[in-house]
Amino acid sequence: MENRHKSSGGSGWFEKSRFGLFIHWGLYSMGARHEWLMHREEIPVDDYRDKYFRHFDPDLYDPGLWAKTAKSAGMKYFVITTKHHEGFCLWDSRWTDYKAPETPAGKDLLKPMVEAFRKEGLRTGLYHSLIDWHHPEYIIDAYTGPYRNSKIKERLNKNRRQSKYALYLRRQVKELLTGFGRIDLLFLDFSYPRPGGKGKKDWESEKLYKMIKELQPEILVNDRLDLEGKWDIKTPEQFQPREWVKVGGQPVRWETCQTFSGSWGYNRDETLWRDTGELIRTLVDCVSKGGNLLLNVGPTGRGEFDKRAMDRLKGIGEWMKRHGRAIYECTQAPESFETPQDCRLTYNGKTKRLYVHVLAWPYKHLHLDGKSYTDTVEYVQMLNDGSELKTDKYPVKGEKANAAGKEGLRITLPLCKPGVEVPVIEIYLK
Repeated sequence: MENRHKSSGGSGWFEKSRFGLFIHWGLYSMGARHEWLMHREEIPVDDYRDKYFRHFDPDLYDPGLWAKTAKSAGMKYFVITTKHHEGFCLWDSRWTDYKAPETPAGKDLLKPMVEAFRKEGLRTGLYHSLIDWHHPEYIIDAYTGPYRNSKIKERLNKNRRQSKYALYLRRQVKELLTGFGRIDLLFLDFSYPRPGGKGKKDWESEKLYKMIKELQPEILVNDRLDLEGKWDIKTPEQFQPREWVKVGGQPVRWETCQTFSGSWGYNRDETLWRDTGELIRTLVDCVSKGGNLLLNVGPTGRGEFDKRAMDRLKGIGEWMKRHGRAIYECTQAPESFETPQDCRLTYNGKTKRLYVHVLAWPYKHLHLDGKSYTDTVEYVQMLNDGSELKTDKYPVKGEKANAAGKEGLRITLPLCKPGVEVPVIEIYLK
């Protein structure tokens, strides 16, 4: 199965990469209890600014270390929040003073980050919020923002012009696309075009999208501008698709963005974190369905990845060091190869190799039903150590016999599961 979505963006790097780092970093990292705390706790703009903007000083920020950590984890691209819904900007934007250089940090935090990640060979993605709870022209709506009281919203909205905010939005996006070199991916977030919400008219999405593609024709743009057909990537969030994501019945380029826990920004007291094995299985599952995983880290208010994140990234990196070729440049296997029980398949059409990711280690044998296996398999080995696995054919019986051509391939396995989170069997095809 191939990605059939017709788009002007990209050159195939996205599908080859398969694994990226999302970074949510802003003033909310100081609150350390959710990136939407301004909305959730109804903190007025001035109070939020006085508390967090005036004290933001990430003195331990080391973008080189961030980039090396991402590379060691096996990530091939990153996406950083240039501005989240709170309106605070990490770069030295000429259009606002609500930016990092005006805080105690005293400098542009985005430029050295982009440079550091590029130095490590990762591609550059920028997240930019369509929503802006801080901007004086942004119309406060019924769904997001720090004000619930209708009288307060009516008073504040009285002289606001959303069109002026839309111009500000375009100006900032233009800055990002002209001041930081080639940008490979732009993640705009987000539209909610229901009564009382905001959609393409509020963002003036047609103008914005046209400008983006004129400035950087090869850029990949996500699907949250509320523009039908004008996107390059579908972005399911915080859930795992059950199959290759489709639009109009056709498979499209897709990427799921997910967190270690629940919050995107740094959350000090959040304790329900996914373990390394589960995160690796999620990545494998994405690739087995033709998609990417964009895994998020929320740095602390002092500018570090906390120990919980570092531990998991290190664990993923250990696995990727030995299993990366079952992920990079791989995709969903041809339908003729039946997926064994408790497994996922990934496939590299260029090298003609099939990868069986074994999620639950069976006793002695793994059975591969069907003539697609018996007729095409040339050689089989464990991927983690390159050790040969012996095979023999066996008769397929029962209901599967007709579909499988009454024959299958049996792999003799080590009695004990190899000492890796998810063992992978590499099959060389004829």
